Amino acid sequence: MDMFDAERPALSWTPVYIDLRDAIVGHRIPPGMKLPEDELASIYGVSRTIVRAALQALGHDRLVNLEPNRGAFVAQPGKREAREVFEARALVEPHVAALACDNGNPDEIARLRDHLEREHEAIHAGRDSDAIMLSARFHMGIAEMADHSILTDVVKDLIHRSSLIIALYWRRRDTTCERHAHLALVNAIERRSKNDASELMKSHIIDLLSGLDLSQTGDPGGKTLSAILKG
Repeated sequence: MDMFDAERPALSWTPVYIDLRDAIVGHRIPPGMKLPEDELASIYGVSRTIVRAALQALGHDRLVNLEPNRGAFVAQPGKREAREVFEARALVEPHVAALACDNGNPDEIARLRDHLEREHEAIHAGRDSDAIMLSARFHMGIAEMADHSILTDVVKDLIHRSSLIIALYWRRRDTTCERHAHLALVNAIERRSKNDASELMKSHIIDLLSGLDLSQTGDPGGKTLSAILKG
């Protein structure tokens, strides 16, 4: 499953998963905060088994770290990791965008344009989790257009890791990927302008990094988990 998978099947733990996911992405639960199973079971009025399944799904999405004998904690990537992930993207994705100019076809371009509309709707509706997920899939779509299996795998891994970083540390709502930046990329790929696509991708990724606030900590401001989730 992709991060923040909108098509995740509706199971008994899904409502708990969605509420916790949105609280983390919406910055109501800060990075590093502990998520005790028993407390969450009491808050949501469900069994610990259901809570455990929701936490495991969040762990799959890399939003939560599951530590043996310690429990679950909201993930807290460090500043160095964040910078290294985006530096790697800035090296790899411009080349991938140039390859997409050579290999993309009209149907793929049309799908990217349709995707932009969904991104725009999610951002303006304040659906932050969906916006981050859609932004990630946009970049993955360009990587798939490049038709280079090794680079595509590299890009997908980097995007999953940077999506988590964006979810936890964004300070500007447009950090999810500005509509104009994505539109310019699609236009450059459609024109088969390799230089433009490469430069646009590089500047876009640098802008993403500049929009993050890596100084955030796990301090919930004195609020308990119950107060955060019920507030």
